[in-house]
Amino acid sequence: MEKTAYICHGCGVEYEPSEHPPDHCRICEDERQYVPVEGQGWTTLQALRRTHKNMIEKVSGNLYALYTVPHFAIGQRAHLLVTAGGNILWDCISNIDESTVDLVGRLGGIKAICISHPHYFSTLAEWSRAFGDVPVYVHASDAEWLGRKTNSVVLWEGEDRTLWDGIRIIRCGGHFPGANILWWPSQRALLTGDTIQVCPDRKTVSFMYSYPNMIPLPKKDILRISQSVEPLPYDAMFGAFGRYILTGARQAMARSVKRYLSIFE
Repeated sequence: MEKTAYICHGCGVEYEPSEHPPDHCRICEDERQYVPVEGQGWTTLQALRRTHKNMIEKVSGNLYALYTVPHFAIGQRAHLLVTAGGNILWDCISNIDESTVDLVGRLGGIKAICISHPHYFSTLAEWSRAFGDVPVYVHASDAEWLGRKTNSVVLWEGEDRTLWDGIRIIRCGGHFPGANILWWPSQRALLTGDTIQVCPDRKTVSFMYSYPNMIPLPKKDILRISQSVEPLPYDAMFGAFGRYILTGARQAMARSVKRYLSIFE
């Protein structure tokens, strides 16, 4: 029987090819996520392409957002950084089709993929292969959550890794042990996923162990996140789900950390 790589309806992560859909999704069953109330469901990339399409939206300078419509899984967004040394896909979405590959190719393609944490693993193997088996940077602390293995995955260790043009991925922890952010120095910007989540007011940020289940982080984790980004010059912050702070991000971070820490006094 032919094997198929199944994608979880709940979180959008693709698993190793198998003859039948998996019995469980480890990511959805983890307390940071949830199994949909209607139960665990599965789809395939081929089926997803028939019902969904991707949007590519310029959000600032040489930064583009990629997201799927209609809403799929948890509504992940990826971001394409167009840089002199080569383009970076920050985080990943489940759907990838010919139109997306063509349009991203016209913007210069992808030199590397960086994933902030396991909720964005999605179809990372498919994205890597579509652009020439480019490296996918995943922090080694989160390797156990990979749904699908690929030789393109680079398990990096330690507190930071420099790519090119001064761009760095920096481990903050908190949401996951390996949760990381990307610092883009030429644009004075941080891309944070929901390791640091931009709030709806675009003036403050949040830090959580689980956003859907509203589980807070302890004081030590908030301090670690704050200390990880404190040395970095930045004005803008691009968070998950289309929430961005275009100016004053450093001040927003400082206010938010102070607000959180006051709860423990």
